[in-house]
Amino acid sequence: MTDIDSDPLDGPAGLPGTGHNAAEITVSELSQAIKRTLEGRFDRVRVKGEISGFKRAASGHLYLMLKDENAALKSVCWKGNAARLGIVPEDGMEVIATGRITTYGDRSEYQLVIERLELAGIGALLRMIEERKKKLAAEGLFDPARKRALPTLPAVIGIVTSPTGAVLRDILHRLADRFPRHVLVWPVLVQGEGAAPQIAAAIRGFNALEVGGSVPRPDLLIVARGGGSIEDLMAFNEESVVRAAAESTIPLISAVGHETDTTLIDFASDRRAPTPTAAAEMAVPVRAELVAQIGEIGHRMAGGMNRRLGEARLTLDGLSRGLPEPMRLIQEKAQQLDQWLERWANARLPYFRGRQDRLSQLRAELKTPHQQLAEVRNAIDLTANKLGAAFHLALERQHRGLERIGNGLAPRLLADLVTRKRVALDHLGQLLDSYSYEKVLERGFALVRDAAGKPVLTAAGVGGGDTLTIQFRDGTVDAVAGGTPSEKPKKRQTPPAAPQGSLL
Repeated sequence: MTDIDSDPLDGPAGLPGTGHNAAEITVSELSQAIKRTLEGRFDRVRVKGEISGFKRAASGHLYLMLKDENAALKSVCWKGNAARLGIVPEDGMEVIATGRITTYGDRSEYQLVIERLELAGIGALLRMIEERKKKLAAEGLFDPARKRALPTLPAVIGIVTSPTGAVLRDILHRLADRFPRHVLVWPVLVQGEGAAPQIAAAIRGFNALEVGGSVPRPDLLIVARGGGSIEDLMAFNEESVVRAAAESTIPLISAVGHETDTTLIDFASDRRAPTPTAAAEMAVPVRAELVAQIGEIGHRMAGGMNRRLGEARLTLDGLSRGLPEPMRLIQEKAQQLDQWLERWANARLPYFRGRQDRLSQLRAELKTPHQQLAEVRNAIDLTANKLGAAFHLALERQHRGLERIGNGLAPRLLADLVTRKRVALDHLGQLLDSYSYEKVLERGFALVRDAAGKPVLTAAGVGGGDTLTIQFRDGTVDAVAGGTPSEKPKKRQTPPAAPQGSLL
């Protein structure tokens, strides 16, 4: 038998050879063969590289490129795995991606399907956290002046943590031991994809509650989770969580990890607790200690009050010994009062006697109404005499002036002037005659005179039984006020008025 060598151009893995005797295959068959070969050879790989061209599709899948200085590898992370990643991918981040190699036949490309993503070493992760810390500190988010004091005894406490972990049970148990309070829990993821947005939303949600609303607004917030690796705690280093903690108007305690763990939320919170249990101890005091403290304060206050009262009593006793007897003080004051009353009585009589003398003196200086009327009447008579003398003097001067003028005028002009003056004088005489009281009597009025012949001007000036004389235009009648006249009045003829003389 002759041995027949195999064709050196036969293909690997059972594929037809590539010689002239090779069977034809389709593109899809070749693509599937390559896919099986790659997936079988690189079923589980860990690739280190720098993220570039990262994007998140609307479906939730993540697409990125892992590259180094010589090559680049397309990578994809399906939605289910993306939610479980410990970090949020960013361009320029150096990571280690764990997954498998597969092909994408539609484009004849191979890619890495990422199942797990981690930073390339703790140093790179810490460097990223440190850079973020410097950025936020430069914005003033870690300024001590922003931190608020914790309430002494909050009525409502809000807790942001996982509802299934031991952290929540430890906090509730510690609060119940120290001082039971009303607690509101906002359940969130504390690690992985979506943890940071939920934590930030919970902090802002508690702050958005209205005071007096259906859901009570907390007086204090606790953001807590248990210990873990630095990758597990990355959600509390995210910028959104740090900003939400810094913006909180409710005092906030951060209790993330163990005492040696430090996250960026610790710098933005108002107080950092080394453990979640320590956060509960910071939140409320021990009720029994408060009761004991209040009792001790009350005891000390009662003792201080007793001492103060004792000191005041001793002081009062000392002062009372220096005071005289009250009855003696009263007697002395009574004697002084008697002396003052006696002095007042002695001074009162001369004072009022002097006032009475002064009143008598003022009364003597006052003039009676009759005296005042007599003075006024004398003043009027004096004024009338002065007016009459002045009037006659003026007439005399006018007469002499007229004579001088008449002597200097022609006879005809003098006769005309005399005629005009006579007419003017007649008019004045008629006017004066119309103003006389006789003309008033002719109009129906009467003039009443008393027994002395003086005119009676008011009814108050007439007394009962006074004799009166009533003058009418045609005569006078005697009358008695308040009774009948003693004899029948008789008419008297009024003497005719003297004719008006001529001034010339």
